[in-house]
Amino acid sequence: MQRDFSESLLRSGIIEAKAGVKETARRYLERAINTSGEHDVLSEAWYWMSQIADDRAEKRAALENCISFDMRHARARRELAVLDGKLDEKEIINPDALPVQSTDPTQANADRFMCPQCGAKMVFAPDGSGLICEHCTRNQSLAAGAEAEEQDFLIAMATARGHGKPVAMQVFHCEGCGAEFILPPDVISTTCAYCDSPHVVSLEESRELLPPEGVIPQAFSQKQATKLLVDWVESNSIDPDGKVDPPRGVYLPIWTFDIGGGIGYRGEKYETEDGLRQRATRVVTVNGEYPVHIDDLPIPASRKIARHISRLLPTFELKNTQPYNPRYLSNWAAEVYDVPMADASLDARSRAYAKLKRKLPSDISSLFNLKTSSASLAIESFKLVLVPVWITEIPVEGQELLVLLNGQNGVVQGDTPKQKKKPENKNGLFDWLEDLLDD
Repeated sequence: MQRDFSESLLRSGIIEAKAGVKETARRYLERAINTSGEHDVLSEAWYWMSQIADDRAEKRAALENCISFDMRHARARRELAVLDGKLDEKEIINPDALPVQSTDPTQANADRFMCPQCGAKMVFAPDGSGLICEHCTRNQSLAAGAEAEEQDFLIAMATARGHGKPVAMQVFHCEGCGAEFILPPDVISTTCAYCDSPHVVSLEESRELLPPEGVIPQAFSQKQATKLLVDWVESNSIDPDGKVDPPRGVYLPIWTFDIGGGIGYRGEKYETEDGLRQRATRVVTVNGEYPVHIDDLPIPASRKIARHISRLLPTFELKNTQPYNPRYLSNWAAEVYDVPMADASLDARSRAYAKLKRKLPSDISSLFNLKTSSASLAIESFKLVLVPVWITEIPVEGQELLVLLNGQNGVVQGDTPKQKKKPENKNGLFDWLEDLLDD
């Protein structure tokens, strides 16, 4: 009864606030706050108090009170981000009416990595130490040990970048020879076709894209990757039909999400009471919320080989992610995501919910007529991370079997033929790779 009264006061306050009658709205909302003990009513009442506040400090206090009762209140968090300067009001969009993305070429900045000593090209060393000059072997170390920064999910979702994917070609100017290139939307690093200088495109200038926050550096060379591939082919008794191209090193994009909140549940159980003369059994209803905290749930950010990269993702040590530095991409191809962060977050939330339902504690799962809800399950933060992968295809029985190799630790994941047969000529099986394998 008390809740109905406070909700009625809240509704009246919201109506008056929308009508612009601030003093009347304030009286209703203050009474709702003073009479209610429900967190959802209190958080909403404080949010609308912020909407009728003229003073900036009063508005901030009301928003902070709102979040104290509901930490996942999206509108309050978004408006606090605006007050703190983390979000530009001009960038806020209506997610139900997304702006049309441009298909025209856009200007992109690019970093060029040349040796300061001799002017030759510098490439990322596969041992992860930093950049090395191809001519004079000068080393330029990269700082390690810092952590990649998490991004606020609700702030990103309020802008077009959280929903967008690359659709336009990008134009960049080579600082080495002055040539200009059209860079495809699925590539963020390239080598100049004329002066052979490596460039990495800066995504901060594109309002449609989110730049990477983290990268796992490539840990070994093509020769080492080839040896691991050979060992995997031999262990799976695969006999290629023809030439196999050496594995190609590439950085693939993934999203990682931190998920919090809880899974609400409602069920029934039998409860027994001992009376003076007899034991009585009755059915009681049980309500509750199972707390959830998931750190860095990975989701593929590319649709091209999503099935294969999904198998490889659990083998990466995401805790070793380094803050993104374009120098890591020097001389390495890198793909831009084509799965918008908003779409990936829905997939992450769905996967988390399905997995957690299977792992509910026994005292919850033992309830009968159990019903669960993901309403309180919330994405809190995210990162866009580039992970190192070596890719090749093996022709077997008229098919091209795609094989991926984890560039961090060497784990191999790929399709295998249904019927395995022992290679007829083991010594000549890998003639197509002998140049790379020879010392």
